[in-house]
Amino acid sequence: MTRPPTAAQRRVIDAADPVTGRLRGTPAQLAALVKRGLAFRHPRPPHDHFLTPAGHRIRETPVTAAPQPAAAQPRTGVFTARVGGEEDPPQDGPARLREVHSAWQGLLELRRMTNRDGASDRPCGWERSHLVQAAALALEAAGHHPAGPDGDGYRVRVTGQPEAVAVHGPAQALREWAATLERAGWQAGEYTEPRTRKRYLLASPRRV
Repeated sequence: MTRPPTAAQRRVIDAADPVTGRLRGTPAQLAALVKRGLAFRHPRPPHDHFLTPAGHRIRETPVTAAPQPAAAQPRTGVFTARVGGEEDPPQDGPARLREVHSAWQGLLELRRMTNRDGASDRPCGWERSHLVQAAALALEAAGHHPAGPDGDGYRVRVTGQPEAVAVHGPAQALREWAATLERAGWQAGEYTEPRTRKRYLLASPRRV
């Protein structure tokens, strides 16, 4: 996005439902937000419009905020779930909690919109193509703490297996993480690394 939203578009964004991101506005306003990637139109009646993750970020950015230097701007401009072990993780606090909550609600809506039967209790295609981010978001949204550069917590990593991620961390936390992932529509089981003998989770999105 190269231009900020107009004042009228910003008012529509600011008035969005804080949890679901549902929008209210004129057809022209909503169509303009869709065109700019800030909203999407639900394919099922009543065809309401909702904020995309980019739209949520616009809503959570104060209008009066001074522009950041280019080097300080996020690399992607969209929400990124914490996978654990980041050298420069986002700051914890109410703003991060709201961002994670909005991202999780948006993901549930994406499930409803893209799963053929409209189910929101199992992962969608986007999650299957972004396994690490999807599993990390499910954990972070449930209140689990990702590992810091040197601290304990979950670390979600790729594996050599198709549609599977590994979740590393303290052995006593594995069962709780597995339960969270299973509630989020994943299959998870504990395994032992052959060389280190450390326990870890292997998780994959459930299909049915």
